[in-house]
Amino acid sequence: MTALPSHRLAIAGHIVAEAAELALWHFSRRAELRLDSKRSQDFVSEADMAVERLIRDRLQQHFPDDNVVGEELGGELGPGANWVIDPIDGTANFLRGSPLWGVSLGLLEGQKPVLGVVALPVLTELLAAETGQGVFSKGQPFVRDSRFDEVKMVSLGDSADDRLQDAAAFYQGLRGAEWSVECYRCTTVGMLFAAKGLIDGHLQRRTTLWDIAGGLVICAEAGLEVTHAFRDGDIRHMSVAAGTASLLDAVRPLWPNLQPC
Repeated sequence: MTALPSHRLAIAGHIVAEAAELALWHFSRRAELRLDSKRSQDFVSEADMAVERLIRDRLQQHFPDDNVVGEELGGELGPGANWVIDPIDGTANFLRGSPLWGVSLGLLEGQKPVLGVVALPVLTELLAAETGQGVFSKGQPFVRDSRFDEVKMVSLGDSADDRLQDAAAFYQGLRGAEWSVECYRCTTVGMLFAAKGLIDGHLQRRTTLWDIAGGLVICAEAGLEVTHAFRDGDIRHMSVAAGTASLLDAVRPLWPNLQPC
């Protein structure tokens, strides 16, 4: 088996693999989970909390001087190394029994993404990437599947913060440009599917840092064009576009302020 290119990426991969096993254990027992609602259609379960605690504990063991930001237990970006956790992205899917949810861990140097590991436990997928080193699957270099690019498919992320009429207009614009539109209700799934070549890209005009931190480097190292933006410097109000050149060329008239990173 090919070794991952750095000790840091190897450790992150092991952490996410362990976290995925724990999340999958909770998934098999989800009928017993305690559930809270953060806001309308935005849920957190004891599984989310348990998985984030596990990841934080492992990061503390291996990288005690690094900063940690998580969806459930908080934190803010610092000037140095920042690990960003989404313990279960797609909690609603997770709770309903859908396989379309994931575990995401990203590393930023300041605000610059440099490493990402994402697992889709039910689908037995785990991709890891580090800037300049490519993408790895099961320890082996991974190459994005670019066959059948004439079949135009895109994942569109939604958000309760997006005005309904704006979201509808964006969707209509994509369909008018002859793109088939998927909505997985999980940013991690959309970005990983884009990195694998199952779709041409993932677009989300309102998202959060923990949703995208793991997938940013994976998509970029897979050869996609990737752009993300902080709104007023707030990690809770961001946007992301990761896709093929043809997709982003088609999207720019619909998203005038979309700029390359």
